[in-house]
Amino acid sequence: MSLFLEFLATLKETVVDVLPILSIILGFQLLVIRKPIPNIKQVGFGFIYVLIGLALFLLGLEKALFPLGKMMAEQLTAPEFIQAGEQVLTSIHWSDYKWVYIFAAAIGFSTTIAEPSLIAVAIKAEEVSGGAINANSLRISVAIGVAIGIALGSYRIVVGHPIHYYIIAGYIVVVIQTFYCPKLIVPLAYDSGGVTTSTVTVPLVAALGLGLASTIPGRSPLIDGFGLIAFASLFPIIAVMAYAQLTEAKALLAKQRLEKRNRSKIEKRNDKLKQQDSIKESKNNR
Repeated sequence: MSLFLEFLATLKETVVDVLPILSIILGFQLLVIRKPIPNIKQVGFGFIYVLIGLALFLLGLEKALFPLGKMMAEQLTAPEFIQAGEQVLTSIHWSDYKWVYIFAAAIGFSTTIAEPSLIAVAIKAEEVSGGAINANSLRISVAIGVAIGIALGSYRIVVGHPIHYYIIAGYIVVVIQTFYCPKLIVPLAYDSGGVTTSTVTVPLVAALGLGLASTIPGRSPLIDGFGLIAFASLFPIIAVMAYAQLTEAKALLAKQRLEKRNRSKIEKRNDKLKQQDSIKESKNNR
């Protein structure tokens, strides 16, 4: 019963939050465009489904995903887990938290692969490019970027480094890559950084960061707990452009090999013709 009451309260808050969006759409449709809404009954039912789905999703975050991420962070950073039964950490070394980095990378990769917004963008990119961009390859490259970013962000929380050094260095890499990356992929790479921070990835990543900062001695949840989502947004940009650069380099290398093979065939053919000509000349001289 209490869970149902919590759902009703969440649904009420969701309706209040979504009302401005609905008022803007209806206002433009009726006052600016001045046309009735087509399929009003279908749109109405769809809007109700959206409200119920959002309320259930928010309730699920509060009841499952946030506690799960925090619980995993607490267990992986517990002194008895890190130092094999000892109850107190005598010193902190970044290598003691290797399972935290592995878990962070794994959870970043898996949640990104399952991210609905990334799936939608990847499918559209493959359609628009006529197959030049492979949807699965794009998703995997983005997921690898998120995995590396969250693992690096977890390392930053463990060692306590200021976040701006990492972000500044990362965007310097992005700017340099932008000049050398194929122009076809640059806008998509920048968008890929945004679509990763959506419904599936953000709750677990945020819970992981807060859990780490709460359990590691000397870390502040407010200062150190946030920032993992910034890593999850930055590193997919680097990963997608790196994937495009590697693909371009591979295609160029294959082209050079083909040209070299063709040149070798032409040279062999020319040598053979020269030999035949020299044999004919020698016969004629006789």
